[in-house]
Amino acid sequence: MLSICKRRNKMQSFFKKILIPVIIGFLLSGMGFDLTTQVMAKEVIVWKMATKMPPESPEGKAFQLFADKVKEKSEGRMRIDVYPSEQLGKTEAVIEMVRAGTVHVYPEGIGYLERFIPAYGTVNLPFVFENRAHWKRFVQSPRVKKWEERLRREYGIRLLGDPAAFVRGPYRVLVSKKPILSVEDVQGLKLRMYPNDTVIAVWQKLGADCIMLAWTEIYESLQRGLVEACTSPVALVDAMKFQEVAKYILRTNEFPQGMAFMTNNKAFESLPSDLQQAVLEAHKEASEFSAKIMSEAAEESIERMIERDGVTFIRAPMAPWRKKVRPLYEKWEEEKRIPQGIIEYIEKLK
Repeated sequence: MLSICKRRNKMQSFFKKILIPVIIGFLLSGMGFDLTTQVMAKEVIVWKMATKMPPESPEGKAFQLFADKVKEKSEGRMRIDVYPSEQLGKTEAVIEMVRAGTVHVYPEGIGYLERFIPAYGTVNLPFVFENRAHWKRFVQSPRVKKWEERLRREYGIRLLGDPAAFVRGPYRVLVSKKPILSVEDVQGLKLRMYPNDTVIAVWQKLGADCIMLAWTEIYESLQRGLVEACTSPVALVDAMKFQEVAKYILRTNEFPQGMAFMTNNKAFESLPSDLQQAVLEAHKEASEFSAKIMSEAAEESIERMIERDGVTFIRAPMAPWRKKVRPLYEKWEEEKRIPQGIIEYIEKLK
């Protein structure tokens, strides 16, 4: 009897320690479960990144590099899923998604922040800055940094790293269906415009008829004649194929541009400190890459569009353009539409 009891105890021990776990593991694997994978998956932080540009564009490549670097530097603990070509919506809607936390990162021109803090409109004042270095000193100035702090505090949007570091452009052009050789040629021009009150008012002052359209609607609108021209960073013209339907490109140097990586502040602050550092380092490296790829892309695309598409690339004096808009800025200071003394402040940073 004692021998039988011992054998029974051994069998029960065998079932508990070995056979039952094996059976459970087999059943779970058959149902598609992997407990180890499930636990690890819960540890991966996934952020959504919405972008406006196609993935094959220079900006698109830099955005993907940012995502790749976050994964690399976090050793797989964090992942950025990129949704290009306005898949998640248009600019204004996506910025609200960033505030709500349903989208975590949205890189776009700094001027779009004007909707929250009107003074941000001065960052994109057309025909004011002498060059990119001048513009960068302004964006990094104590005055603009105060706007950035307010943006984070009042609207829940944090700008990653240096908002002037990620290069867009590297300079702006006017793409048109007819040659624009002087400021007089802008009179009555049907110009595609984006939601930026400051820039719209300046182009209206120059004589343009501004028509609001989404970025992804420009090609068809040029093709159908709904608009005659659009402004664009030069490196993106070929990527968007604008030159197929508008054969004249005027270098305007309208204003230097950078991409502000708008981020949900709560989401960023909830990250462990090492992942915050990984995101910031990834942004820095992507910004350095953007400066290189934008310059190369601009030179290559201009040559390609001239040879392949028969584009006429125009360089014209911009001094008459600056002269025509200067009274508008002086009026805005008097009306307090832009901060008083801001033009003088910018000029002192030359």
